[in-house]
Amino acid sequence: MVPAMDAAALEVFLETEFPQVSRDYAVEAVGPMTALVRFRVAARHLRPGGTVSGPSIFALADVAMYLALLAQIGPKALAVTTNCSIDFMRKPAAGVDLLAEARILKLGRVLAVGDVLIRSEGEEQVVARAGLTYSIPPR
Repeated sequence: MVPAMDAAALEVFLETEFPQVSRDYAVEAVGPMTALVRFRVAARHLRPGGTVSGPSIFALADVAMYLALLAQIGPKALAVTTNCSIDFMRKPAAGVDLLAEARILKLGRVLAVGDVLIRSEGEEQVVARAGLTYSIPPR
């Protein structure tokens, strides 16, 4: 399946539709049923102890799956998360961005199911793993 939107189109979409979050995320790559999203970690994303907060990592998983889905179906802003389960597996590396690899496992007419693996940039070990389901708006 050839993506309906490339990385540049997704960046424009984020800037237009979600400017409040576009400063924190960058679309690194898009492929068939996949997207790679960078989270620009800043001091405002840290929790006590100097690590990236759980809610920030959760948001990255959600944004990455949203962008992977839109890359496949086009700019449908009203696609929404209907379920998310996340496992926090290890502390992210200090002072580096996080990268989320989103993969759509099933793309149906009304639902999409996928997973996201989150790593610290330059690291192989997974920081968090999420499984998400999205509702796709009717045409």
